[in-house]
Amino acid sequence: MRMRVDWRVSCRLVGTVLKWLWIPLLVPFGIALADGTTLVPFAVPMVGTVLVGLGLERLTDEVNLGPREAFLMVSLTWLSVAIAGAVPFVLAGEGVLARPVDALFESMSGITTTGATVIVDFGVHSRAVLMWRAMIQWLGGLGILVLATAVLSQLSVGGAHLMETETQTKDLNKLTPRISETARLLGKIYLGLTGLQIAVLYGLRLLGFAPEMTLYDAVAHAFTTISTSGFSPRAESIAAFSPAVQWAIIPFMIVGATSFVLIYFVLRGNLGRLRHSDEFRFYLGVLGFFTLAVATVLFVDGGPHTSPEAVARHALFQVVSIMTTTGYASTDFNLWSSAAKHLLFVCMFVGGMAGSTTCSIKTFRWLVVLKAFRRDLFTAANPSVVRPVRLSGNVVNEGTIRDIYAYTLVCLVFFIVATVFVVVDASRVRLSVTEFEAMSAAASTFFNVGPAFGIAGPFESYEPFPRSTKLAMTFLMWLGRIEIIPVLVLLTPSYWRS
Repeated sequence: MRMRVDWRVSCRLVGTVLKWLWIPLLVPFGIALADGTTLVPFAVPMVGTVLVGLGLERLTDEVNLGPREAFLMVSLTWLSVAIAGAVPFVLAGEGVLARPVDALFESMSGITTTGATVIVDFGVHSRAVLMWRAMIQWLGGLGILVLATAVLSQLSVGGAHLMETETQTKDLNKLTPRISETARLLGKIYLGLTGLQIAVLYGLRLLGFAPEMTLYDAVAHAFTTISTSGFSPRAESIAAFSPAVQWAIIPFMIVGATSFVLIYFVLRGNLGRLRHSDEFRFYLGVLGFFTLAVATVLFVDGGPHTSPEAVARHALFQVVSIMTTTGYASTDFNLWSSAAKHLLFVCMFVGGMAGSTTCSIKTFRWLVVLKAFRRDLFTAANPSVVRPVRLSGNVVNEGTIRDIYAYTLVCLVFFIVATVFVVVDASRVRLSVTEFEAMSAAASTFFNVGPAFGIAGPFESYEPFPRSTKLAMTFLMWLGRIEIIPVLVLLTPSYWRS
């Protein structure tokens, strides 16, 4: 039997991505040049990625991407960029990121827009290194948008296929006539939102509401908000800034987790799609429900926040941050009551809308699951009645419903297995980790949320976990970011051979 995958085509396209990685590396390179710090950590990968990329492009002149080649390209792109992104951390030789495993963890956390960090002392890292962390998260958020429309939509897997159903767009890669134009259009929206947030955050400083918000901070946090990522150059995350900054960041997290296809139509003046989107209403409804629940618990428990404004702000901020998988922290929610922490834990499994930069299971799948389950209860009592599941007035294909059930089940199975592994591996090295801490760490890395609870809390670090656990979490972040299928399909023998 012959191999049915033209791996050279996949590697050639991965090479094209790597070849252009020198451009974002110019940002930390320029900061290092301005600060007078070493340029080697960024100059070496700038040259190296170009050479490797050109070498991979020479494997073949063929550029036709079939479904099998696309699966391989998607998986390899995220993995190769994560490896390349770790090189500056290792070469800089600063803190724990000088260790290859920790550097790979941090880089994978960045490119998958997870936001989990192993850094224990932000003060030892240069501004250039910390900006590179933010830069790769911004690239990861942009990459998943382009990938979803240009590649995954053609394979009918992952969030892109769901996005077509909910937004009533029959072929996402034809928002414009050419895939490249669609990618460019999404890039402009993404860049515009990033620029707007920079202006808002730095504007607060100019108006005197945020004296601690430098231009560097404004850029870094804009990079990691629209991408729903959560890396901050500050050890205290968003808690390092004034309440005005925290309020200002909330709407950008919400927008980053909103379908960019809906944003595209809204910008074109078509508000009807937003009003008639069942998923958008469900998304806002879930945000509102959990915010009210957390705020109520904080009021009743009498936690660390005394004023009603502080309770409302932190409840809304943390629910939005966790549910959209951004992972910022406006306060140390490790100090909250058990009830409040468990509500945040549930938010990790929700996610934002399909077609956004967010991760996790996503609101579209949960909405379909709820509607399909309600339909099944009705038909169980009325077996002669045929009732389709509808979203935004459109019938959801039964095959799509089965796929969503299967995907949700697989996600929960991976979460359970990962939790067991974290507990067992921590016990092996005599690291004290409770079951809840292990569950939150497994969910946070697999669903690309970022902070967890306990030793991996919002102001803590994943550094105490053994290397084997961090490698497993690196795999989980990679697997969760590209929605499981592109990676798992590579493990099936039928994928490779006739």
